[in-house]
This record gives sequence, structure tokens and C-alpha cells, in this order.
Amino acid sequence: MNIQKVVVIGAGTMGGGIAAHCANVGLQVTLLDIAAPNDPKGDKNAIVKALWDKQLKLKPSPIMSADAPGRVKLGNLEDDLDAIRNADWVIEVIIEQLGPKQALMEKIESRRKSGSIITSNTSGIPINAIGTGRSDEFRQHLLGTHFFNPPRYLKLLEIIPTQDTLPSVVGTMVEFAETVLGKSTVICKDTPNFIGNRIGSFVGQYRMMAAIDNQYTVEEVDALTGPIIGLPKSGTFRLSDIVGNDIAGHVSANLYDLVPNDESRDIFKLPELMKKMIENKWLGNKTNQGFYKTVIKEDKSKEFWALNLQTMAYEPPTKPRFAVIGETKDMELSARFHEIFNNERWQDDRGGQYIIETTLPVLAYAARRIPEIADSPDAIDRAIELGFANEMGPFKIWDAIGVKRGVQMMKEREIVVPQWVEEMLASGIESFYKFDGGKVTGVYAPNANAAQGSKLMAHGFAPIQRHKFVMTLEECPEVKRNASASLRDLGDGVLGLEFHSKGNTVDPYMFDIAKAALDELHKDKWRGMVIANQGKDFCLGANIGMFIMGMGDMNRLDKMAKDMQMTMLDIRFAPKPVVAAPRQRVLGGGVEWALIASKIVAAAETYMGLVEVGVGIIPGWGGCKELLRRNVSPHMSDDRVDAIAYLQKVFETIGFAKVSESGAQTRTLGFLTDADIVLPNDEHLIGYAKQVTLDMANEGYTAPDRNAKSIYAIGSRGKAIMGMAIEQLRWGKFASAHDAKIAKKLAHVLCGGDLTAPTWVTEEYILNLEREAALSLLTEQKTQDRISYLLKNGKPLRN
Repeated sequence: MNIQKVVVIGAGTMGGGIAAHCANVGLQVTLLDIAAPNDPKGDKNAIVKALWDKQLKLKPSPIMSADAPGRVKLGNLEDDLDAIRNADWVIEVIIEQLGPKQALMEKIESRRKSGSIITSNTSGIPINAIGTGRSDEFRQHLLGTHFFNPPRYLKLLEIIPTQDTLPSVVGTMVEFAETVLGKSTVICKDTPNFIGNRIGSFVGQYRMMAAIDNQYTVEEVDALTGPIIGLPKSGTFRLSDIVGNDIAGHVSANLYDLVPNDESRDIFKLPELMKKMIENKWLGNKTNQGFYKTVIKEDKSKEFWALNLQTMAYEPPTKPRFAVIGETKDMELSARFHEIFNNERWQDDRGGQYIIETTLPVLAYAARRIPEIADSPDAIDRAIELGFANEMGPFKIWDAIGVKRGVQMMKEREIVVPQWVEEMLASGIESFYKFDGGKVTGVYAPNANAAQGSKLMAHGFAPIQRHKFVMTLEECPEVKRNASASLRDLGDGVLGLEFHSKGNTVDPYMFDIAKAALDELHKDKWRGMVIANQGKDFCLGANIGMFIMGMGDMNRLDKMAKDMQMTMLDIRFAPKPVVAAPRQRVLGGGVEWALIASKIVAAAETYMGLVEVGVGIIPGWGGCKELLRRNVSPHMSDDRVDAIAYLQKVFETIGFAKVSESGAQTRTLGFLTDADIVLPNDEHLIGYAKQVTLDMANEGYTAPDRNAKSIYAIGSRGKAIMGMAIEQLRWGKFASAHDAKIAKKLAHVLCGGDLTAPTWVTEEYILNLEREAALSLLTEQKTQDRISYLLKNGKPLRN
């Protein structure tokens, strides 16, 4: 089934967010809410309009492109329910009460076309109950689709079939969610709060109670439940503030009533502290006060004071220090967990104690929920990893600790270990996941009859089912490696160039691996290369500190910069196709690494920008050249076309350090061409980029001509026009004198240097101008001040 038309019923925060995201990916959406009964202007759509307007003003924006809102039609439940008749998918996102949901389903059934899919975004009401009283055909096409908020940004989509849902409908929804909506799906059982919120609520409540009972501070807990255990920096309490303490409290309290047979349900009772906070409207970020309070200092700067969990008074920020963090933070996460749980020393350490005593109960609780909420450890791990941005789910953590060791520690603490884990160990299986040559190939299947419908592998393992484009780089063999980058064999004759420095920042070591990649690409065994990584960000730009160290010898720095330029140019003109797969933040030099590729396959969440002016220089590895090539040159085959408008766009993109807010905006800013691809699901990014590489090779790829004069340089007329615009900015005090100096250097490069008339030039010609301008700016004291300030304070200096 091809889903093109969607009706979303309920325009609140979640419904509006789902509608916005459907529009982002090109679907035609009708968003409905109740009719306004007493609008002064008689507008029955007043309510839905107000809610939609509020949605569009949210930050970060739910919208990926300027044209997305135009694909959303607003309506009301009195006049516009007939939109359902043409819908391929209808999703309800109304009040969390069974009666209204059942009544709405009756109305939907009377209007829907045969074969259309009906889903509910409920998080607590059984899908089976919502479909009570409906026809067999309706129930065969009914399932739950539980989005996480905000729908655009959070990857997890829990899909909840009932016993009546057709397998083909489940399959259609999974494929649609993965390839069109860009979601990563987990199939859940129809149980309260499904997987993510069931386990997530237990985790949050347990950590909070452990903090209260054992005199840990809010800041200590957030330090111990952040990156050190593979969680986001928000940790526990700041995450609750972000979600909303009222929402977190409601989910937990509601769950207590819904799971009478859960042996650990008492943990879902709200502590008095939380009740008082909700009563006081200390709801978190939306009220500027929760577990943290925003305090404005005399100098107008902000501080975040933390709540004392014992006195309920706010206290100035501190910087908790723990040996367990300091001594293990440089370890790989699996090794860190193994160290903390296997070295007896950490059981006597205050930080280690908290990690150990709040992790073991979570692991055991997750295991006890099988087969109640899921049949597979993998389903629970993925829900936690994707829904809460955790690097490792509970069963992966347990594997890292050692399953036997974990069971031993649980029994020492009288934590109940489920029988299936004991049986697994007794059968000689000592890990939840099966590996073959470093690649995860299977997961233990406690419920062998279910095993997600899979045929069992040997020894009780079920194969892990993933979309064909899902790839994990660490499972691909390394060809060559140094401290900052690796070459990997992605299979089928495709080479992978992976960055793994801190922040994936560019340094000389990366170029060493890039040169090795060029050598490899001349071998018959390789058909092309993908530039990609699976770090938090594709690349945060150059490692400025490392380059600034070379400023004592500018001749040497010039030679090094020239060598780096030529390496990137060699990749641009490589004999085989090179595909870049950028995602998340792609800044400065990271943009230039992406732009040298034969084609770009960018994630929908790509935030790309040439931001060098912030540190007082201009792009020096081809950023100027590539934006000219992509945005100016294609228009200049016609002598009647004036280049100024196209040149102005490039100048503003670089000069104002514009950063896109989505993959779609990356194209709008001119970083991507029409031939480049924006992919909804970044889990598919590397696999899809690999396939594009193979397709290009199969089609008989021919490298561009290195000696071609392919860049249009406008010459002195352009410099004069830009120079006047720069002076106007300076006169209006929109730019400092140093900003103006940088901007004039940029104009010099973009216009072709000292050319007096429009001329077509080679790419290397513009590269030489870039290098000369960037290095000359590096010698300026104010540029050096900007760099020093950024390195010291982590934010740019305006001087």
C-alpha cells in the first residue's frame, strides 16, 4: 500500500507534531480538532488554527522546510471528517480516555475506505480495547503507532499490533515508518506504556528514589547518569525537567494503576517530593523551575541552581567530582561497564555505588518483563536506545558486565533474577547476543515459540532482523587505522573512510588515512568509497588547536595546508565514485569533506554550515570553490545571466556563517545539488550511500576533468559591488572592522582574486586563493584573539 494522504485527529502537541513531520516528508495531511463553539468570528476552525500556529512557533522547529506547512490542511470534527474517506492512514491523537477513543473509532469506521490503516498514538490504553465493537476488517487494519515527543527529532516509533491485526498491515507500517517517516521501529506487545515508557518510567523513578534515600544531590545524579553510562548529558533530573515533571509524574502514577500484577509496581508511586513539586508548578523547563531553577545574575548571565532533595531549597551550582568518572571516562563504554562492575574497588566508591546499585535493578526489571512486553531482549534494547538516546540498552549493558557476574551481584542484593536467564546460563549460553567475526548476528530467544516469527539459529538464538540498509561501521573490518580515522571494508567492493577523532574534528592524521584511501581506490578490488561515521556528529570542523600550533612557521603551515588541499582535490577527482553521508552537525572543514564527494546522501537531520568567519578566517579546503561550483557556475553558460544574485547567495551563506536546520535547508542554502539525496532515516544512511556508490560504479562512473575550467569568476565588478555592501554593513555597525576585513578577503576569493573581467578558472585556481586568504587572516591579532577565546570559552568572540 502506498501511503500518501494522512488524516491526523487531535491537534495538540503530539498530534500537531505528527502532522508537521508527515508534511516534512512530503505527505498530504489533514489535521482535525474539535469545532470552536463560540468563536467571535464564527470560525469553527479557530481551535485547530490556534494549535497549529503554536506548533509552528515551537523551538526547535517541527518543520524541516518552508514548503512543509503548505501540505497541511486544517479542519474540524463537525465539518471535515469526510477527509477520512480518501485517507490512506488515519491516526488519532485525542484525549487519553477510552470512551472518546472508542466513539471516534466508530465515526472513522463509517467513513474510511477499505484497506486504509487506522492507528492510535495512545501510550497507556490497550489498542485492543480501543477497537472494541468494530468490524473484523477494521480491526485487521488497526494498530498502535506510539511516537515519542517531539516527533520530528526522536527516532523511536513503537508499533503495536493486536491479535487481529493482519501481518501485512504491520509490515506495511514498518516499511513506511522506516523509509518514509525516517523512524526506527520496534514491535511491542499491547501492554500498558508498551516498552519504552514502561522501562523508562521504572528507570527514572528508581534513580530518583535512590537519590532521595541515599542523600545524593541532583547534580551528582545527573553526573553519574549521563555520558559516563552512555546516556545524554541531561542525565536523570534534567531530563525530567525537559519532559515536564507533571508529564513524567502522570505517566508513572498512571502506570501504577495499569499494572496490578507487576511485582515492582510500588516504584511507580509518586514520592511526596514529586507531588509537592507538581503542586507548586515546579514543572521544569516550561516554568523555568523544576529540579533546576534558572537564576539571572547581576551581570544578566544565567545560572542553573539545583533543588536540594531534602530541604526543597535551591542551591548554587557545584561541579561534582567522582573518581569513577575521572578514571574510566576514556574507556570504551562496554569496557567501562565491565570495569565498574568487576573491580571490587568501585563498590566502595560513592559514585561507583550509585551506578551499580541503580543499574542492577534496571537490568533485572527489564529481564522480568520478558515475555510480558516483548519476546526479545533486542526489542527492549532498541526501544531504550532509540527512545531515550541511550548508547546501550539493558541487555547490552548486562553482556558488557558479564551475564554471570550480573546474576551473582543481583543475588547478593536479593534482586529477583527471572528463570529464563538462569536457564540460559545453565544451558551454557553466557551472553544475550551472538557474534560472528565481530558482527552481531543473533539474540537469545527466551520465548522460543515467538522469537518475533523468526526461525531459530543454533543454541536458542534468533536472527536479528534489520532493514537491508542498516549498517554498523564497527562491524565492518578495518583496512587501516590511526588515532583519528579508519578505512573499513563495507563489503561488495566499497571502501569506507571513517572519522573518529574527538568531535570528528579534522586534523593531519585524517589526511594520512585519506591518502591511504586514495592508494586503495586505485586497486581493482574497490569499486568506490563512502565517507561516513556514526559519531554524534559528522564533523565539527578543524581541530583549531592543532593547526594554531603551526603558526610559528607560516611557510611550513602553508605547505601543510597546500598538501591537505591537494589530498582533498585528489579525492574530488578520484577514479572511482566517492559518496559522502553527512548527518547531524557538519561544520567548517566537515562541510568541505562532504562537498568533495561525487554525490552526497545526507540525513534529514543535517545541520551544515561553513562557520569559519566565527574564528576570523574563511574556508580554506574548498568550501568557497565548491559553493561557486554548485551555485554560480551552473547558471553562467548563458551570457545574458548576471552572476551577482547567485554570488550574493554564496557570499551570505559563508559570510554570515549560515547553518541549515535540516537536510532540506541544506539544499536551500546551496550545499546540496538536485543530484544529491536527503534520506529520512539516518540508520539507513551508510547502507544507502553504499548502494548509491555501487549504482554509480555499475553505470560506468567517469571522474570529472581536473584541468577543466569549471568555476565562473566574476572579477573586479563583483568585488566592487561586494565591497560597497561590506562598507555599508560596517557603517551601520552590523559588522566590526575585523568582520569587514574578513568579508573583503572572502569577496576577493569568490570573485576570482585580481581578475579584471569574468573568467572561467580551474578548481585549483580558487583553492590557491582560499589558502592565501585563510593563512593571511591567521596572522591577524584579532583572528588569533577569536581562536584563543573559542578554545578557552567554547563560544565565538565578536571583536
